[in-house]
Amino acid sequence: MNVLVVGASTGIGYSVLTHLCELSDVKNVFAVSRSQFRFPNEKVSCHQVDSLDSESVSAFCQKVEYAAPFSLVICTIGALHGMQNNQKLSPEKRLEDLNPNQLLTYFQTNTIAPANWLKHLIPLTKNKTKSQVVFFTARVGSIEDNRLGGWYGYRASKAALNMMIKTAQVEYNRRANNVELISYHPGTVDTDLSKPFQGNVPDGKLFTAEFTVSQLFTHLKALNIAQAPHYIDWQGHQIPW
Repeated sequence: MNVLVVGASTGIGYSVLTHLCELSDVKNVFAVSRSQFRFPNEKVSCHQVDSLDSESVSAFCQKVEYAAPFSLVICTIGALHGMQNNQKLSPEKRLEDLNPNQLLTYFQTNTIAPANWLKHLIPLTKNKTKSQVVFFTARVGSIEDNRLGGWYGYRASKAALNMMIKTAQVEYNRRANNVELISYHPGTVDTDLSKPFQGNVPDGKLFTAEFTVSQLFTHLKALNIAQAPHYIDWQGHQIPW
């Protein structure tokens, strides 16, 4: 099968590529990142695409349409802190910390960029058999599960991504009813995204990227497309939207 990975040069994205290269049924992996990178495996072809630019995403999808259908698409795009689009991000602890420019950047990175892929993936995933499209999100994107508060921009942008996924599944059902959309919470993973917050993680709950990626591939096998879209965590448990 052919697979597309978006956000492939991140810590989790790199682990996704490593895992895919070990699967005998994976023929070609198209790895996308906003920056140039290389991956040392002949199955993987690397491509530089700005996911915030809808026209660039469209042009790439048209370019690789010859390889369709893609049986699996995985998007790992996301940001919690640090510099993104020339804007410093830091999770808000109180309402007084809200900053319009930071909120805009959270939504650009965590919602709009993945949504650009949702917009253009139908021709690549329309298939006679099932295709799965996975977006790495977060448990804090659950509106019902929010009991702690804080982290306004990150929570809201991930909740917005979840709504994009849930809404898009309705349209995919009409236009490409073989496609199963999945929102995946990987847990707290030992990557740059979580480093400033790892001190608060309970023992045994800080995962390697390899572990959470392996968990994802295990759970993908068990999902029922009739119940799509799915919002699951690293244990395969359903999360309330």
